[in-house]
Amino acid sequence: MGERPVLEILKDRVAAKQAVGLTRRLVSVGPACGRHVTVRGRRCLLMASNDYLGLAGHPRLAAAAQEAAAACGTGSGASRLISGTLESHLELEWAIARFKHAPAALFFPTGYMTNLGVVSTLAGEGDLIVSDALNHASLIDACRLSRAQVAVFPHGDAARAEELLAQGPADRVKLLVSDGVFSMDGELAPVPELLAAARRQNALLVIDDAHATGVWGATGRGTLEHYGLEPEPQVVMAGTFSKALGGLGGFAAGAPEVIEALVHGARSLLYSTAPPPAQAAVALAGLELVDAEPWRREHLCALSALLRRRLAEAGLTSVGRAGPIVPVLTGSAQASLQLAEGLWERGIFAPAVRPPTVPEGASRIRLTVTAAHQESDIEQAAQALADAAREAGL
Repeated sequence: MGERPVLEILKDRVAAKQAVGLTRRLVSVGPACGRHVTVRGRRCLLMASNDYLGLAGHPRLAAAAQEAAAACGTGSGASRLISGTLESHLELEWAIARFKHAPAALFFPTGYMTNLGVVSTLAGEGDLIVSDALNHASLIDACRLSRAQVAVFPHGDAARAEELLAQGPADRVKLLVSDGVFSMDGELAPVPELLAAARRQNALLVIDDAHATGVWGATGRGTLEHYGLEPEPQVVMAGTFSKALGGLGGFAAGAPEVIEALVHGARSLLYSTAPPPAQAAVALAGLELVDAEPWRREHLCALSALLRRRLAEAGLTSVGRAGPIVPVLTGSAQASLQLAEGLWERGIFAPAVRPPTVPEGASRIRLTVTAAHQESDIEQAAQALADAAREAGL
């Protein structure tokens, strides 16, 4: 017998996923992503966006992009180390450092590329990375790319993380890596305990604050501020502008030695064309609005609490106690698909989240609240979810 055609092999692999409810499709939401979107011809309330502060449609960000593009063009023309470092990049990096209370910062094209660059640069062959079991895919991929030894600790178990760090070589780099807020359940990492473990074991603590920046802390600085901690040389903060800050791009903030190491070795920075001026301008405007419009964070907090109350009153259990990420577990992938379809029929768009994004048996509807929502939206979403869950027998 001859070899099977390679395209047939790929087709069979997709079919195997479809058979267990893991079909993936790119679903259009219309010309723009806002409070309401159009999905399969139906106008829906969007309850699945990471635009937590509702800044993606803010006129100030749009004006910043237009002005930068008109004045500086639409591309940077080169990577950062060739001729692609623009004044806007440097201005933004100073602003990031001030925002995160760090001595230095570096701007990356995306949050994913930030994590790839940070982790795979700071740790290499012979070093040790200790990583939370539920870390984001970008952190997992970064660990693999680093060629360092990788040890995974049970989710949120700082004591076990320290035990693993203690097994690392004394004369090599040790990284302790965790999300600040875990994207699929909205829970915060035990950052004080992780930081204490890192201190005792002479390790760098890398926190991905993608889902915390702009949202958590008294002034939206993220998980460190939420816990009443100030950055220190052993802490490397990573984050993104693509969620609460309404734009695109990622950043690392930390000690000058860390930023210098990234400039010398972060391949996702060195071998990628620098972000265009408009992207940097939008990012800077997003940072400024976190301080200029604190009501957004307050409104977001109130709406998130309201949604949790309404779900509890309907007998539905959501994961996490606070914050804009409100997941409702369904168990099986098929059940999550059925519930998502029921929501769509009721004018709510919140797709099913299934493996490998979450563990087997932990499929869910991941509702997210934004500052662009109104109380009436939350009431509508909660009622729709209760009705759809009842219809699905959940």
